[in-house]
Amino acid sequence: MEEKDRKLIRMIGVLSTVGLTLVFATVIGLYLGIKLDAWLGTSPWFTAVFLFLGIAAGFRNLFVYARRSQETLNENDKADKDKT
Repeated sequence: MEEKDRKLIRMIGVLSTVGLTLVFATVIGLYLGIKLDAWLGTSPWFTAVFLFLGIAAGFRNLFVYARRSQETLNENDKADKDKT
């Protein structure tokens, strides 16, 4: 397998985690909000706040992964141009 193919497979693996982190961050925020509301009796306030925080954290992770992936692609392109 060529080095270029390995890099592509590695990049696909990293990008496939983006969807999972978005979902997990949202679910964790929702779970924490529901548990806090049940414990403190403040339904629906903590659920709404932590759901929003979970969604925000998920999108932050999405943008971090996208920026990191773009930087990696730019570095790879620069390295390929330097070789030729």
